[in-house]
Amino acid sequence: MRALIIVDVQPTFCEGGALAVAGGNEVAEKIADFVTENQEEYDLVVTTQDWHIDPGAHFSETPDFVDTWPPHGVAGTPEAELHDAIADLPIDDSVKKGQHAAAYSGFEGVNKAGQTLEEILRAAGITEVDVVGLAESHCVKDTALDAIDLGWYTRVFEDLTVPVTAELGKAAREEMAQAGVEEIPSEDAFKEED
Repeated sequence: MRALIIVDVQPTFCEGGALAVAGGNEVAEKIADFVTENQEEYDLVVTTQDWHIDPGAHFSETPDFVDTWPPHGVAGTPEAELHDAIADLPIDDSVKKGQHAAAYSGFEGVNKAGQTLEEILRAAGITEVDVVGLAESHCVKDTALDAIDLGWYTRVFEDLTVPVTAELGKAAREEMAQAGVEEIPSEDAFKEED
């Protein structure tokens, strides 16, 4: 049983957004194409969103871009909604994270019923997860590491994510590889099963 976790693909993290990642819009479009072509491979598709109400010190007027950031993903604003490219995909559930604190991992979020991402995946009998989205160096990495820690076989598709910077991306890929996350191109996702 396989789930796809689409992490934080929101206008706030794409070109023109408050905390834009170069290539964000392109990643959103590629994820949409991937889901459209491979939807039958997944038993569950879940999105995560940064949904900040009052995240305290996570927001700063003088951000260090390590622990503090400019305001982004503000709950209820258009920037915090799902990116137009993925909003109409067949999504089974959605979790929102970071309402009152920093939250990088999708596993820190809850759905409308108050269920955590872990509870959603376990209830669906998921055994493997694939992680895509924004940004590779932050929320994608932390979501993938938590998935591994919680016992799921975890893959990240390298062409369906981008890091904040090349250096942070390299460090994230090394950290994920050491933890056992498999990073592959999405075109190889289901080759062995064809």
